[in-house]
Formats: sequence, structure tokens, C-alpha cells
Amino acid sequence: MNYIIEGFKNSIELLVSFDKNLYDIIFLSLKVSCIATFISSIIMIPLGVYSGITGFKFKALFSRLVYTFMSIPSVIVGLVISIILTRNGPLGFLNLMYTPYVMIIAQSVLISPLILGLTYNLSKSRGKDIKEMGVTLGANKLQIVILVIKELKEDMLMNNITAFSRAISEVGAVMVVGGNIKGCTRVMTTSIAMYNSMGDYSMAIALGIVLLLISFIINNITYTYSMED
Repeated sequence: MNYIIEGFKNSIELLVSFDKNLYDIIFLSLKVSCIATFISSIIMIPLGVYSGITGFKFKALFSRLVYTFMSIPSVIVGLVISIILTRNGPLGFLNLMYTPYVMIIAQSVLISPLILGLTYNLSKSRGKDIKEMGVTLGANKLQIVILVIKELKEDMLMNNITAFSRAISEVGAVMVVGGNIKGCTRVMTTSIAMYNSMGDYSMAIALGIVLLLISFIINNITYTYSMED
């Protein structure tokens, strides 16, 4: 019991003393997840809106595939990207393995189906009336997509927050492609797993506290928004 109490005390000391190693891990985690969420959003939101308000052949199959990939295991994403980018892989010449860049790629691939699926579902249920209004005003397809995004931007922001929360709490894919290298690819989730196995509970608890705070902030924003609605 004493080692648990001591671990909590030391973790608080690490946080308030702005331990460089600790905060380097935190900032890298935030950087990777923020960039991955941004990249996925600018690609998948327009695609999700367009597919949601447009009728096309095999739309039912498209829906099933999107919803399936929304819950794809992160280790599978890491494995596929690793195979492609490893030294002997088709894109191995890029030398991206075990860098923050490949971690961004992995998280982007992981959360893209989530953003696409949430946006698609939102646009399918609430975007048709907006589309009809745009058509009445003489808007073209691109303008209609932009109009739907503007009208549903608050809901889409909530979807992005959901995707970000999955990205920053993800461990499997970034462990496979990043390797958890100190000062280079070590993020909060992989560090917690490592420090726990090493018995360094102070660092593990400190990082766990930060992840919980991030989760609390995300859930608080979502709850506040839902109450306003």
C-alpha cells in the first residue's frame, strides 16, 4: 500500500516541477494527435458530407464498410502501415518508421473511418433539408457540401473531439510503428505501459493523471454542448 501512496506523491511532484521528460512525452502526444485529427478532418468531413447527402450505387455496402472500419483494432492499422513502410516494404525508401511522422499517419488512418462514419451519419440524417435549400438557391455540389458543413459545424466539432479522444488514448498502432523511442516517439499511452512494466509507478501515474484530465475536459465540453441543445 505504501508504494501506491508514494507513487501518487511522486507523480504530483513530477507534474508540479514540470519534469522535462514527462512534459516532452505529453507535448508529443498532443502534437501527434492534434495533427492526425486535423489531417483526417479536412479529408473525411467533406467526403462524409458528400456521401451522406448523395445517392449512389452500393451506398448500403459503403455504409457497412465505413461502420466496420470505425471499430478497426489499432494493432491491425499499425501492422498494415508497418508492412508498407518497413525497410523492405513498397514505401520503405521514405524512412518513416520509428518517427513521429509515421505515428501521425497511423493515428490518421485509425480515426479517419470514425470521422467519416460520424459525418456520414450526421449528414444523412440532417443534411438533406440543407441540401434542398442549397439546390433551391442554385448552389452547385461543392457549395452544397460547404453549406452543410457550415450548418452542422458544431456537431462536426463534437465528432472531431470524439476522434481526438480515440487518437490520444490509442496505444497499439503507435507502439508498432513508433517503437516507443525515448525523446523521439514516446507518447503517453506507450510510456504508461512501459513504466508500469518497469515498476516506475510515479511516471505511469503522472501520465495517467494527465490522460484523465484530458478525458475530463473532452467529456465536459461534450456534456456542456449536449445540455445546451
